[in-house]
Amino acid sequence: MDDFAADPSHPRYQSLLLRHRLEEAEKKGMLAGSAMIAHGRGEAFDYLIGETTLPSAKAATVRALSALKSAQHPVLSLNGNVVALAGKEVLLLAEKLDCPVEINIFYRTPERMNALLHHLEAIKLAEHIDVEILGAEPNAKIPGLKGPRANCTKEGILDSDVIMVPLEDGDRCEALVNMGKTVIVIDLNPLSRSARMGTITIVDELTRVLANMIQWSGDDVELSQSEAYDNDAILAQALAHIAVKFSGQDN
Repeated sequence: MDDFAADPSHPRYQSLLLRHRLEEAEKKGMLAGSAMIAHGRGEAFDYLIGETTLPSAKAATVRALSALKSAQHPVLSLNGNVVALAGKEVLLLAEKLDCPVEINIFYRTPERMNALLHHLEAIKLAEHIDVEILGAEPNAKIPGLKGPRANCTKEGILDSDVIMVPLEDGDRCEALVNMGKTVIVIDLNPLSRSARMGTITIVDELTRVLANMIQWSGDDVELSQSEAYDNDAILAQALAHIAVKFSGQDN
């Protein structure tokens, strides 16, 4: 449970709660120094879309959930911010999908990895969640990618056919797409390289996406796989919403 004293009626309660989670995670050594900057950038775009799930984001979320449910080997990839902001929710989703999660971080140190693994294991124990957590001992590399994020596990990221990469960096997203994987991106910035490179991009805030996926995971969404899906159109719709919202035409 979050040790957070703000009044839930505060208009910025959810935003303050997520910031608090990052502050606590930083104290535990879970985050890189740039974590708050990355979160603030996303929060700025959330303001622009109105802090709500747009119809285009809902369509992308349903498509993503359908892809995950029909995958042979789905994997949820986690960085430090994802673990800090929504560790419980992402484990709950993984349990519903019967798939592993894999921690994959750019600024990798033994101390950070231990802190992230300990945090997730504590959630598993407290919530009685049965999910495999990978990433502690990489035994493979993502082809065409340099640096620490190339390190992964064969049984997780390398062998996945559908992979969800929330709050992703563009280089790894591109490398995963080049491997032929269906790459699901969660990114509030519809202009980012990750958003443009992803197979399915959900322009929405992480905790809203996970709440929606958990809620809809029991629904029959497989039929959406047979429908036409245009990721560029999804991004264009998000940008059009921002443009209309701030032109005053939606009043």
